[in-house]
Amino acid sequence: MKHQEIVTEFKKSSASQSGEQDCVEVAHTANGGRAVRDSKSPDGPVQFHIPTAWAAFLHGVKAGQFDN
Repeated sequence: MKHQEIVTEFKKSSASQSGEQDCVEVAHTANGGRAVRDSKSPDGPVQFHIPTAWAAFLHGVKAGQFDN
């Protein structure tokens, strides 16, 4: 099994509005990381993030590091 194998369906955030155009979708990977893609281009490129990088990103989001 490849570490970057996507093992769940891509999902949008529950905070996204139903008509929102600028969203990302996230799926789990086989190694516990995440795959991220643009919801407007589901057949386009996918970014893969290892578990520790994804955890650091979530920590930063929760801490408000990306707030304007």
